[in-house]
Amino acid sequence: MPRVSFRCAAVLLTLLPFACPGTASSAELSDAEFKRLHAELQPNDSPWLTIPWKISVLNAQQSAAKEDKPIFIWAMDGHPLGCT
Repeated sequence: MPRVSFRCAAVLLTLLPFACPGTASSAELSDAEFKRLHAELQPNDSPWLTIPWKISVLNAQQSAAKEDKPIFIWAMDGHPLGCT
């Protein structure tokens, strides 16, 4: 389950009135405020980028054998938006 920071939760709670029309607040969201909130909601860390991914299974097997590490293979069948 993804970890949500306090700042992200606060921004989401701030945006809640805009997502539910006719509730507590009907204030307009300015372009500057939107840009600030959008920038704040972007992920700032990508740990998956630190992994030395291999495209070739043979290269991965050789590297794993040298380093005595396992191989993780991600495989799927079908269309990427509707995995079958």
